[in-house]
Amino acid sequence: MDISQKARNHMEHLIEIHHITKDYGRQRGVFDLSFQVKKGEVLGFLGPNGAGKTTTIRQLLGFIKPDSGSLRIAGMDCFQDADKIQNYLGYLPGETAFIDSMNGMEFIQFVAKMKGMKDLGRAQELMSRFDFNPTGKIKKMSKGMKQKIGIVCAFMQDPEILILDEPTSGLDPLMQEQFVSLILQEKKRGKTILMSSHMFEEVEKTCDRAVIIRNGRLVAVESMETLRSNRKKIMKITFQTNEMAAAFASEVSNAACEKETVVLNVGMDLDEVIKKAAVYTVVDINVHTQSLEEFFLHFYSLKEEEK
Repeated sequence: MDISQKARNHMEHLIEIHHITKDYGRQRGVFDLSFQVKKGEVLGFLGPNGAGKTTTIRQLLGFIKPDSGSLRIAGMDCFQDADKIQNYLGYLPGETAFIDSMNGMEFIQFVAKMKGMKDLGRAQELMSRFDFNPTGKIKKMSKGMKQKIGIVCAFMQDPEILILDEPTSGLDPLMQEQFVSLILQEKKRGKTILMSSHMFEEVEKTCDRAVIIRNGRLVAVESMETLRSNRKKIMKITFQTNEMAAAFASEVSNAACEKETVVLNVGMDLDEVIKKAAVYTVVDINVHTQSLEEFFLHFYSLKEEEK
């Protein structure tokens, strides 16, 4: 279901979070958090476990009310107008509450009825796309199979706005790629998407910007280009001789040389490093890219240095 053209024309941001605080005590919750999601944008919502991502999303859905501040979706108050917002919204929770006595198709039909849907053509397309057989009992399904049900239910109404909490949790790599493809397709169609994720690769492939929070507080709002430039790769390059390794190490920064092997941190200068290494005889190259957790530690330390 589409938001009215008049509403679209007057809203640059379809999701707005203004100075929200939800304090559970002992530094748990979110504190004075503000950010917006632009119309037609895919925004990554990043942070370590316990950072406050799910607490924020639950407030957007109207499940809990902030102690202070405001949240709006399509110009409507997320708490007072939660029922109206559901008409425009697709939601995939981090933990979906299933009715285990149902099979997959019965649950999808149950959700469709709640949404007032009569046509399940889109649901059938999604089940085919994710190679999902909905006839099995939910209580016997794996985490990955249950996640596919959640994805079908979130997308089958063809909503204009999507809020996705760890959407690929439990999916195998092939299905993760299918999900990335789906997000890129929806992005081309102009959908507005807020996606919480622990997987840097899916955020990197799909998102325009990312909001990073820690301990319930905003750390940064950055473009994906900036995040890529800050994400490091650790390279181990083994050369034919000690002399070659030493010569190469003297030509690059952040390098440590041990016999024939040079270890260095590489960012956006990867091409330059490879070209310099190619002058010598390279025996082996091993590359370790920072995990999202390692990236957070690196990114937070950079932010501390900037203060």
